[in-house]
Amino acid sequence: MLNLYNTHIETLSIHRVGNKSRNETQFLSGQPFNLTDEIVPLMKEYFFRPFREKEENYFQFAHEVDLDYNEMFQFASEIFANPSSLHDVSKKITNHLFEQSNHPHIKNGEVYVTYLTNVNIDNNVVDAIGVFKSEVQTDFLQFEEKGTTLEMILQQGINLSKLDKGCLIFNYKKEEGYKILSVDSNRYDARYWLEHFLSVDAFQDENFITKKYLKFCQGFAKDVVFPAEDKKQEVMFMNRSVNYFAKNDQFEESNFLNEVMDNPDLIPEFRSYKVDKGEKYSIEDVTTFPIANSAVSDARKSIKNVINLDTHIQIKMDFINPESAEKFVEKGWDEEKQMYYYLVYFNKEQKS
Repeated sequence: MLNLYNTHIETLSIHRVGNKSRNETQFLSGQPFNLTDEIVPLMKEYFFRPFREKEENYFQFAHEVDLDYNEMFQFASEIFANPSSLHDVSKKITNHLFEQSNHPHIKNGEVYVTYLTNVNIDNNVVDAIGVFKSEVQTDFLQFEEKGTTLEMILQQGINLSKLDKGCLIFNYKKEEGYKILSVDSNRYDARYWLEHFLSVDAFQDENFITKKYLKFCQGFAKDVVFPAEDKKQEVMFMNRSVNYFAKNDQFEESNFLNEVMDNPDLIPEFRSYKVDKGEKYSIEDVTTFPIANSAVSDARKSIKNVINLDTHIQIKMDFINPESAEKFVEKGWDEEKQMYYYLVYFNKEQKS
């Protein structure tokens, strides 16, 4: 959980980075930017808004040999150890970004490196480093009085309502590679920012594992439950799964299967499916973990609870009251019409 409401920008350094493949250069400022009371709230909104509006998918610095070989991990550690070094290290960060700017589609732009204090993450108040990049310039109009005429002047600048790229590196969980959030609005080269510049992997905390396990359950419901039974049972399996996650603080796989699996014959199928697909979802060795409530809420919004029929009729199942679907919806076969049917019981129709 992230709260940036009381976060303060202590220092800000601004540089410009070009595209190496187009023989563009970089411009490194000689000193930090002079922050004023007028500019600070504008920059805070520009930098922080995308992180308030997006889902919190965290990353961590990584390296295939050793974390110490990750350049951005080293830069972040240097700044956290000595915050006054931010401007000097920001030049190294900009140069590192410049070295990754080889793809012809990568745009030049301004690089902002900030030191942030009073950041609240997972109920811990920590410092953080912000690295942001603006790439797209927007046309805007200025007006100037000349005699009896109001002149219109076309200029270009940065739209403060849209940050192109950015990351927040929190001074938190250093041993795992720090906890990091990233945004990328211009995905012309998806590997450029996350893989080449930051070199990060997904942060495998309880939020990550909870999301991945529920995604795995969705795959099992679609690939195994639906073919073996029907669409209603697929929906109901996911309903029971989400409810298990919602009412428990700790996940335990054996208890989960005993509680959510209506058909015991599918339990071996579940374990076999996990052997085949577990690595894809990063849960191959996971049998117990703390459950993240926020991840369960997000999953409930994304899981489909509708049965679509080829007769252009939809039946929506209620995830809040699952017993209604169990008690009042029956599936059968009509010999005369040679068609399946759903029989729905009710007392009265509700007003929309």
